[in-house]
Amino acid sequence: MIITIDGPAGTGKSSVAQAVAAAMQFDFLDTGAMYRAVALEALRRQTPLDDARQLAFVARHCRIEFDFAARPPALLLNGENVGPLLRGEQVTPASSQVAQVPAIRQLLVAQQRDIARQRGNLVSEGRDQGSVVFPDAQLKIYLDAAPAQRARRRVKQLRARGERAVVNEVLAQIQQRDRRDAARAVGPLVVPQGAVIVDSTSLTEEQVVAKIVALAGAEKT
Repeated sequence: MIITIDGPAGTGKSSVAQAVAAAMQFDFLDTGAMYRAVALEALRRQTPLDDARQLAFVARHCRIEFDFAARPPALLLNGENVGPLLRGEQVTPASSQVAQVPAIRQLLVAQQRDIARQRGNLVSEGRDQGSVVFPDAQLKIYLDAAPAQRARRRVKQLRARGERAVVNEVLAQIQQRDRRDAARAVGPLVVPQGAVIVDSTSLTEEQVVAKIVALAGAEKT
């Protein structure tokens, strides 16, 4: 069974997907981390982020794998566990540029489908999972929340990591990211056909997870 969880930035997709996977004893796939890994490699190689051809070259010549023995799975870039580096201040904006390159999206979508074939039961989180990568998934979730609430949640996360964060600045970044994700030519952010929309604005993470697990249970029966 494949469960996809899509939605805009700051809705808590990653933590919700991890919790759903744990509750159902499924594997968890963080597809956004794959784009971040390519961005990290591009930064390490000092690749111009406005050069789609060179970025695609980087993506083709780096090795991205997941260690599914770890919980959550660890992302390995050329054999190195780079999980702690993927949320850095430079990697986040770079990953947005990487994600707009069609050749990179095509490459990583193929890898994501391969992972699903190998793992079987999967909760896959991203922005195009139910619409592009797994359009036939048994359960498709679109996780949403009001932009102001998403900004407050993101600020809390950043401050917990010791990073400076201002709500208005984070809100502006989120709104800009929403516009860019919705407007990109390949794999735009949309509500997948047949998806269940879950608005988490006034829900706790535990309530969102319980709702998705219940929906998944209904699909299995």
